[in-house]
Amino acid sequence: MIQESTEKIKEIIEDDVWGTIKKFLDLGFQFGEGEKSIHITVGLLLLLTLAFLLTSTILQGIRRFFTRKMEVDDKLKFISIFKFIKYLVYVVVILFTMSAAGINITILITASAALFVGLGLALQEIFQDIIGGIFIIVDKSLRVGDIVEIDSKVGKVFEIKLRTTRAITRDDKVIIIPNHKFISDIVYNYTQNHKTTRESIKLGVAYGSDVQLVTKILLDVIKTHRNILKSPKPFVLFEDFGDSALMFSLNFYITDSFSDPRIKSELRYKIDAEFRNNNVTIPFPQRDVHLFQQAPFQHSDVSNAGNNEKG
Repeated sequence: MIQESTEKIKEIIEDDVWGTIKKFLDLGFQFGEGEKSIHITVGLLLLLTLAFLLTSTILQGIRRFFTRKMEVDDKLKFISIFKFIKYLVYVVVILFTMSAAGINITILITASAALFVGLGLALQEIFQDIIGGIFIIVDKSLRVGDIVEIDSKVGKVFEIKLRTTRAITRDDKVIIIPNHKFISDIVYNYTQNHKTTRESIKLGVAYGSDVQLVTKILLDVIKTHRNILKSPKPFVLFEDFGDSALMFSLNFYITDSFSDPRIKSELRYKIDAEFRNNNVTIPFPQRDVHLFQQAPFQHSDVSNAGNNEKG
């Protein structure tokens, strides 16, 4: 009796309940005929909806994992990237769901592959810039306020986007740098470790000058400048015996590398004035020319030679 009741219940569930559900899931529309027909059913639409919900949940979890330690501005920059990834994943989910439902998607995949290859070739540099922007934001290799030198141009970064970085140069011009430059090219970041940088002024004095006096003048000049740090201490190097001068370098530390040319200019004015007051000469380039004569030079009168020929 119990076994018969169990079998009846199973038949009712399989025939009535599951059968009804299956009929409901098989409801839909059919386009075309034969092998190329496409049958869109309620079950397929429900499967797509569930796949979208699951994909969206997974992508949100991945985004929160990668952006959990980022600042608010950096998180906002990643929104567009994750939207693009989400739409791309949605396309893949739709294709796999259609394939699982028995729809032939070979022609669609072939056409999509050709389209994506063409887009990839056309937008190759843009993708490189976006990837470069992602690396910059993730590994913090560049921050707003950093002073960088790229292609012999110095600029202070004021905005970092996913595709480009913007910096203002020393002459108040905006330079727009594609982000792939920070991956493929050599970039000098003056303030990556800290804001303090060491700068130097190179100069030459005439041979015979008092080198101790030159050193004292240079150190005295730099002590009076308000923008130069007292610690670490400035120092002077006697660098070389040049062709026309004794070569020195005045080394000092500042916290504003962006104003470096102005500071150096002010120091050069003071150094020139102090050298004049102390009779220290900055020489012009000099060259010694030696003439070697193998035989005595003989002068010939061209006009007389011509007259002799006429006679």
